[in-house]
Amino acid sequence: MSIPQSGGGPIESRDQLAAYLEAGCKPKPAWRIGTEHEKFAYCRDTLNPLPYDGERSIRAVLEGLRDSFGWSEICEGGNIIGLEKGGANVSLEPGGQVELSGAPLVSIHETCDEVNAHLREVQTVADKIGVGFIGLGAAPIWTHDQMPMMPKGRYKLMTAYMQKVGTHGLQMMYRTCTVQVNLDFASEADMVRKLRVALALQPVATALFANSPFFEGKVNGFKSWRSRIWRDLDPARTGMLPFVFEDGMGFERWVDYALDVPMYFVYRDGRYIDALGQSFRDFLKGDLPALPGELPTLSDWADHLTTIFPEARLKKFIEMRGADGGPWRRLCALPAFWVGLTYDEGALDAAWDLAKGWDAETREAWRVAASRDGLQAEVGGRSMRDVAREVLAIAQSGLVERAMPGMGGLVRDETHFLNALQESVESGRTPADELLDHYHGDWQGDLSRIYAEYSY
Repeated sequence: MSIPQSGGGPIESRDQLAAYLEAGCKPKPAWRIGTEHEKFAYCRDTLNPLPYDGERSIRAVLEGLRDSFGWSEICEGGNIIGLEKGGANVSLEPGGQVELSGAPLVSIHETCDEVNAHLREVQTVADKIGVGFIGLGAAPIWTHDQMPMMPKGRYKLMTAYMQKVGTHGLQMMYRTCTVQVNLDFASEADMVRKLRVALALQPVATALFANSPFFEGKVNGFKSWRSRIWRDLDPARTGMLPFVFEDGMGFERWVDYALDVPMYFVYRDGRYIDALGQSFRDFLKGDLPALPGELPTLSDWADHLTTIFPEARLKKFIEMRGADGGPWRRLCALPAFWVGLTYDEGALDAAWDLAKGWDAETREAWRVAASRDGLQAEVGGRSMRDVAREVLAIAQSGLVERAMPGMGGLVRDETHFLNALQESVESGRTPADELLDHYHGDWQGDLSRIYAEYSY
């Protein structure tokens, strides 16, 4: 979840809303890679989730990172709820999941260095207080009643609202983790091409990264329960967005969509004001019931854009949102997957050629099948494994063309970051398949084994 946005002046014209998005356009040399990943924190002796306060707590982890590694704290209501340093920040999801939102970086080599450094810091702090961290798409054992709520006003409002608009919203908030990557675009036309590819091929990422076959101590029947959760959360702000594939798609069309998404809140003077279900269109006219007579700022618009949760999301960049959280290798593999597909013209064209014949029903069918069956999914007589093999070949070609060296030139490009995904396609096995094999095999149904064997 995002931290409050800042730096935006008053909105005097509706044109500013599209201009805000358009301001994200950058020439190709300025394109960057921003990787985010979430992980569950737990007490090693009890395997319970960490509370916010106490000797072993989320607060203790954040304070340890601040005191030992030079992070600056972000506070809300007197509570430390995040950290920032060098363009990166550490933030909290509603149930205490710890998220690294990485700095905008030039290469996946740098991204991987950043991930490594962060995990080393977290482990150093966690080891001192008996805490562990694990990367999975969904909490395998914990119930909702076991989950703490982090002291952020945004989450208090969202918790109340989620129970009114869907059946799985609280599961998403408190008991899921993701890895995602944020990528740039050069122009409106480039944004449209990338967003279409991102949405159409998001189910491929869901299948390759499927890592949540357990929930509340049981096999749940899905390779990615996290992806299943998103299908029954809030239809006003989730999904595959068929309008993106229609003629006339552009920044203005996204503005129209976003204005129709009900609001959650307005952030003023360090607190979140309840605007649940209210309309940003009314806000533009000064008719928002939560703040009668007041007009929004660009910061309010930026905040509102963070409350929209489709499979790929447009802000001043594009967020790829379909992958489960997972082990270290896949934290670096996700940016490699999407950078390879979208940061080279030839690869982007090839990716669109692969998906452009799919209609909205086909794209949705892939989304559903990927969450249930992973690489074993089939739609229209075609297997996800075959589609993923083709998509990975395109991504690899894009990384070869980027020719971004690492390790002082010892590594000539970024293609090796795709190795974990190549292995999945060749074997037909995702992380979820591996977990299920353990559960039915050497774990003998004992899910507590997952913590010792799969923690960072």
